[in-house]
Amino acid sequence: MLEVYFESDKEVISFCEHLFRSHKQIELNWKTDDKWGNHLQFKEHVATKELMDAITDTMANVFMTHRLRTMVNRIIQEHYYYTNNEEIERIHDLTYWIITGEDEESKRLRENKNHHAFLKSLFTESLKESFVIHFDSIVNFRLKPFKDKLIYFVGLAIDEFRREEDHQAFVDMLRAYVEKKEPGLPVIHILQGSDFAFFKQNGKQMTNIELRVLMKQEPLYIVGLHDNEFNLAPLIAMAPEKLKIYGDDPAEPKTLTVINVFQEKVDFEPISNFPFPYYFNK
Repeated sequence: MLEVYFESDKEVISFCEHLFRSHKQIELNWKTDDKWGNHLQFKEHVATKELMDAITDTMANVFMTHRLRTMVNRIIQEHYYYTNNEEIERIHDLTYWIITGEDEESKRLRENKNHHAFLKSLFTESLKESFVIHFDSIVNFRLKPFKDKLIYFVGLAIDEFRREEDHQAFVDMLRAYVEKKEPGLPVIHILQGSDFAFFKQNGKQMTNIELRVLMKQEPLYIVGLHDNEFNLAPLIAMAPEKLKIYGDDPAEPKTLTVINVFQEKVDFEPISNFPFPYYFNK
């Protein structure tokens, strides 16, 4: 008969709730033990593969819910020596994104590995050795392979965090530079795309030659931009009083950078609001 012990009341409640949500047919007895805390005894006399799979999957879920944050934060502080609470929180969030994110970038960083499945496999190995399982003992002594992976992912998260800091410093510098410049054109209309398309107030699209002339007149090297960059650099050179961006994705990276630099000067609108529709018919 399979027996499982949890010291934490929150964790045993989480375990039972998750288990019964997906496997309502499982029966167990729950009582408290003076030495080991919460004692779960499963009524099946033979530990079936289905039961073992359900229990290990649920244990992995309990760990991710209740223990992952503590383990990650300890790694950030003890392995990488961070002490600032805001920095620790941001690195934790980036680590969690790398491990669990569904976007292409997070999957690339974790090499498309399913780390819930890896964690589950470590619990499975422990269940194969004994029908009496102590969740806390497994977490403390049997999860080193998972912790080693976490150390690596925290390192990746720190790299991302530093890139974010560098980018924010770059944006802050550009914002200060633009604020000191004399305003240029009253309004520039911008179409999203692999590269921005720029339009004057009269609907005329600005050519790359026009943009290059504008950029040559501005010491862009002071703010780390080059005159062969045709998205952000032309806007820094033009310093328009108003920017209207038309597209489908306000979170697109170069669009987001423009919004962060020019702030209240920027309006983002759906592409259907683009005021020069004849451009599309060319």
